Amino acid sequence: MRTARLGIRAAALAGGIVMAVGLTACGSDKEGDDKPADKAKDSTNSSDVAPRGALAALKLASQRTDEQDSAKVEGSTVIGEARTTMSGEMDWSTGGIRARMDVTQSGGAVQGSPMDGKAMPALYTADAMYMNLGDQFAATPQASGAHWVKYDYDVLAQKAGPAGAFLKDTMQNNNPARSVQLVLATGEVKAVGEETVKGVKATRYSGTVKVADLAKLQSKDLTAEELSSLQKQLEQSGTETETIDLWIDENNLLVKKREYGENNNGKFDSTVFYTDYGVDVSVEEPPASDTVNFEEIQG
Repeated sequence: MRTARLGIRAAALAGGIVMAVGLTACGSDKEGDDKPADKAKDSTNSSDVAPRGALAALKLASQRTDEQDSAKVEGSTVIGEARTTMSGEMDWSTGGIRARMDVTQSGGAVQGSPMDGKAMPALYTADAMYMNLGDQFAATPQASGAHWVKYDYDVLAQKAGPAGAFLKDTMQNNNPARSVQLVLATGEVKAVGEETVKGVKATRYSGTVKVADLAKLQSKDLTAEELSSLQKQLEQSGTETETIDLWIDENNLLVKKREYGENNNGKFDSTVFYTDYGVDVSVEEPPASDTVNFEEIQG
């Protein structure tokens, strides 16, 4: 029973870590990114200068951020009673996400487990993410001495249905610029004012989007059936809208992002900081001898 509970908690942990990295911010495809923004601009009357200025600023920020290949990231995510914090660096030069993180989760599915409140190394490659659950996990019969748990995106897509397919799509087709592109696509954005983010002057922009539309804007590789099923899951969860706040610095780069809203499980709130654009990121898969697949430890 104890090892089974560890397996369940390890599986549940994956979702929290993906949220923590800030990768579930949905965005539009690169091709035609300017079309929704142009449409919104055309529909804005000449007296509505502030929204037009915000859209133009975010369009430039989208382009500048998209020109980058990597950054250091740190942030936190709260979903109901669960909290996840993380720090590390990520690279998106090949289209998908490669990253090296230290992740700490507390409460929620991991409450009372050896993982509760413990910092864990996490690695992200083009095809999977890996978490090091430590010596106590490795000592369990299911782990057979392995410290790392592998979450293969294809397997997640198969076992978790539309939500798993969406997670795979997000991890393989995302980068920080997508958050900016999403707000642009809504055409509903306003400049809130100037603030200081980690010592850097930045302008804060805010937009509210329908969560059902997030999946549609994000899903590059989902089938129409998968997309429809995912949207139904979102509706059943009570997730209707999400507010996205973006902080853009004087170099037109995204330096902070916050997403927040509420559903049937309570409030959710995710904040991510981006610094040191262009940092070198090295990610290597853990040794196969020290790795176990997540589906093998599920109870």
